[in-house]
Amino acid sequence: MAAISPTRAENYPLWYQEVIKQADLAENSPVRGCMIIKPYGYAIWEAIQQDLDRRFKALGHQNAYFPLLIPLSYLEKEAEHVEGFAKECAVVTHHRLEPGEDQALVPAGPLEEPLVIRPTSETMIGQMMSKWVQSYRDLPIKLNQWANVMRWEMRTRMFLRTSEFLWQEGHTAHASGEEAQQETKTMFKVYADFAKERLAMPVIMGEKTVTERFPGAENTYTIEAMMQDKKALQAGTSHYLGQNFSKAADIRFLDQEGKSQLAYTTSWGVSTRLIGGLIMSHSDDDGLVLPPSIAPYQIVVMPIYRNDEEKAQVMPFCKRLEQELQSEHFQGAPLRLHIDDRPIRGGDKNWQWIKKGVPIRIEVGPRDIAKGSVFVAQRHLDPKDKQSFLLEDFVIKAAGLLVEMQRALYRRAKDYREENTIEVANKADFEAFFKAPKNEKTIYGGFVKCYALDDENLEQQVAHLKVSPRCILLDQEGQSGTCIFSGKETKTKILFARAY
Repeated sequence: MAAISPTRAENYPLWYQEVIKQADLAENSPVRGCMIIKPYGYAIWEAIQQDLDRRFKALGHQNAYFPLLIPLSYLEKEAEHVEGFAKECAVVTHHRLEPGEDQALVPAGPLEEPLVIRPTSETMIGQMMSKWVQSYRDLPIKLNQWANVMRWEMRTRMFLRTSEFLWQEGHTAHASGEEAQQETKTMFKVYADFAKERLAMPVIMGEKTVTERFPGAENTYTIEAMMQDKKALQAGTSHYLGQNFSKAADIRFLDQEGKSQLAYTTSWGVSTRLIGGLIMSHSDDDGLVLPPSIAPYQIVVMPIYRNDEEKAQVMPFCKRLEQELQSEHFQGAPLRLHIDDRPIRGGDKNWQWIKKGVPIRIEVGPRDIAKGSVFVAQRHLDPKDKQSFLLEDFVIKAAGLLVEMQRALYRRAKDYREENTIEVANKADFEAFFKAPKNEKTIYGGFVKCYALDDENLEQQVAHLKVSPRCILLDQEGQSGTCIFSGKETKTKILFARAY
């Protein structure tokens, strides 16, 4: 019997919410559309932060922080950008509260200019770059900000789409378009590598279609992952902004010949949406499954004893195990270990850690100590599939078990995606693949690759199927085919899916 009810097959959206609840990752806040990220969930975000931050700094980016509030006039300078975010903006119009009728607090003190709670920071950072950049010697500027942003979402789902969420947003300015374009592609690859190496999440790399680009960008690159309900998740984006934002913010510099030039800018980001993707890529009907790279605890040791006498035997053995394991390394860092000595039943404790997705669980009782052994279970295998190891052997093999689990989760997710991806050459096959069954709760569809024109009409061609163009595939250079919608020749092969 599954630990999570309903199961994925019975009701995938409710299964997703229940996994979050049982793993104690987050819960809804009193503010509509916002969430409270609990310590275990935040520890996953910290692991994501630390790894990405290291990668950013290795490429010369520096962290900075910019205001939460953006003057409305800044947004108005970039018409296409503000149009793209206008309906999602939360606006501050007053600066204090005063008692009104019945002593209820009411807004007072109207602001001279409304302030927008940042949906993203291009306009604010652009204004500051215009002050900091005077000469080609000041370039490139390579900044990153870890922050919260707000987009007033109507339909929310924890981690995937909330009104307030956490993210990083990188912003760079360059003297040439070529350099800025290379930066955009470099960060795009950083995200793809991170998804594979740390999240065990296979992604498809592509360029967004005309209608899906970031507002104000010339090119947007995306990594798209398949979730277990066969929907796509946009897991990260990198944008080449050309000179669009430089024109709006007047980011100018004197080049080597003393001529005034506009800078070329980029922006790129990932968010707490990655945690939602992590959940839906790997978790099962028993709860959360975490890749060892990102798990707050890679190994949990559960002492098993019935009385103080047995406890006096078991705990020193567990401490010894902890000490020896902490000298071992996985992916260049010491193993993350936790001894769970809470006074609760062993079976309950075991299932709590199964639901939390910890990669390796170890049980240690008096009989194990007598044999000098430990009882080991791995989260990606059946809960009943346990092995006994001599303590010395397990210490030697622990890191290897984590390596194999990391690889196994990636292989399993990639195989699932490949099994549910097809290529079609005509509209009839396209529509048949995405046609909803009578019971729409059934998991159906997947990814479709086909030739299609990248134009303003593309979204309308597939909207009736609740499908969207996810990205233009990048590995099609020199190839061409017939657009399945118009019958015209095209060089763009596009990935389509239902999506979050």
